[in-house]
Amino acid sequence: MKLAFALLWLIRLLPMPVIARLGDLLGLLAYLLAGERRRVGLINLSLCFPEWSEAKRRRVLRHHFGMMMRLLLEYGIVWWSSPERLRRLVRVKNLHYLTELRDRGEDVILFYPHFTGFELCALRLNLEVPLVSVYSHQKNPALDRQIYRGRNRFNRAFIVSRQEGLRPIVKAMRAEHSPFLYLPDQDFGPRDSLFVDFFGVKAATVPGLSRISKLARAKVVPAIARRVGSTLELELYPAWDNFPTDDAEADTRRMNAFLEARILETPEQYFWLHKRFKTRPQSEARFY
Repeated sequence: MKLAFALLWLIRLLPMPVIARLGDLLGLLAYLLAGERRRVGLINLSLCFPEWSEAKRRRVLRHHFGMMMRLLLEYGIVWWSSPERLRRLVRVKNLHYLTELRDRGEDVILFYPHFTGFELCALRLNLEVPLVSVYSHQKNPALDRQIYRGRNRFNRAFIVSRQEGLRPIVKAMRAEHSPFLYLPDQDFGPRDSLFVDFFGVKAATVPGLSRISKLARAKVVPAIARRVGSTLELELYPAWDNFPTDDAEADTRRMNAFLEARILETPEQYFWLHKRFKTRPQSEARFY
């Protein structure tokens, strides 16, 4: 692990276009060698985009592997590069949708889906506002320590363990009206999940965005991380009106519909290697 950290520390010294090109080359290699991940990605794309040709799905997935390798190589920047470099690399668009709510004393949940620029963009946003986030511990202790340290290196992050529940999250949000960076778009199993359409396929989805918004009386502001050439952009959207409602399933479907629209803009940048449809309704056949 020390060797991997040393390589990332050195790679961060390269110009961003060089890191991007290196990520694309390593991504092509990973696409060819990582057969199981390639299979998962192709299944996901075939379920979500049955109208696409097989050639298009493979082309998007090859590009996606490159985006994922860029994410990996950028951890050196996330962990060690200066705030000035982060500001140069990541443009924050429409920050006022967040700051105006905070200035009025509102609490905010940032709906922050898994796009491949999410680490750099989150750290860049943390330079502007304090953030609350949930952390899942890593099996490797050295990696666990480094990721935790990296996410809190500006001392403006309130990091809550996934096992601690909702109350510590709400308490941390109310400190300085710190926005909660929430990533609810993965399959966490059947417990507490609803089966809600995602590109027309039933997907086990935690309705936490609706529940936490109601519990914390917080506004929901979507935030999307995008790669634009060899730099990144974090775009914030207006707070959702009439959210949450008394229908958690309808709220969760609204969340998925918004995410679908953003994925269609840059499909190669979404996390396709996760088994998003692993949990199935009772008696329904597995996809993976």
